[in-house]
Amino acid sequence: MASKTDAPLDDLMMAMDVVDTLRHEEGQVTKELQADQRDEAMVERLRRVYASQGIDVPDHILKAGVEDLKRDRFVYAPPSAGFQRTLAMVYISRGTWSKWLAAAAGVLIVVIAAWYFLVSLPQQRAEAELLARLQALPGTYSELVSRIDGLTEDEATRAEANRLADDGKLALQDGNNEKAFKAETDLRALSAQLQEVFKVQIISREGVPTGIERIPEANEDAQNYYIVVEAVDPDGNILKREILSEENSTVEMVDKWGQRVSEAIYVAVRRDKMEDGIVQKGNLGEKLRGEREIKWRTGVQDGAITQW
Repeated sequence: MASKTDAPLDDLMMAMDVVDTLRHEEGQVTKELQADQRDEAMVERLRRVYASQGIDVPDHILKAGVEDLKRDRFVYAPPSAGFQRTLAMVYISRGTWSKWLAAAAGVLIVVIAAWYFLVSLPQQRAEAELLARLQALPGTYSELVSRIDGLTEDEATRAEANRLADDGKLALQDGNNEKAFKAETDLRALSAQLQEVFKVQIISREGVPTGIERIPEANEDAQNYYIVVEAVDPDGNILKREILSEENSTVEMVDKWGQRVSEAIYVAVRRDKMEDGIVQKGNLGEKLRGEREIKWRTGVQDGAITQW
């Protein structure tokens, strides 16, 4: 219940209407009258305004409205700036900033996921694979040395395999991963070399010269002789080999090359082919399992060419 000091609702509503009317009238009254005359003039003006509308407003309400206008009653005053007001404004505007926040969070999640799957995860896998390879290297060295021992009886080759393995183990202890992996590569290459089996055959088919003569640039009075050959494995497959050309000091992977020979072999091969177009003695050398080098026929010399 309202206390005795509370204004009746009708009076309160009327007072509010009076104040609102006064706000529209105050400017004109202020221009026309001095401050000490303004209150009475306002009451009189209000009385005429309401009378013209057929509304009878008691004087005490009109006077009360003038006083309320002075005290800015019924005027909304925004709360002063402060933390609570800031929180309130944030809460009120949540419909706007929450959408932007959700969008930013979505973009951030996509960026983090992309970085993880495209950068971090592959890097972690690469590091794990590298660690696994490094941990397996000592065992790999031992396995390759045992394989090489089983392929050859040559003590120099076995000693080289052990040296490569020891170099790799020392590199691991020093944290030199590159040198450690190189030792593995060299051991594998040595093992593969020992396992190779092929014959070096003279080519006598159409479109390929059987013999080539060259005058070396270093000595124009000399004459070099080459027989064109290819490496053929036991299954008849032609193998590609790395050949160092003595003409340009370039190593090339080729399936045929010119092997330097003595003039006697060169002439003998030419005569052999001239008889029936086929070279009967077609083998110029042979690579055996467990051997590192090719065993050449007598008269084969060091040096080769890859272009003619």
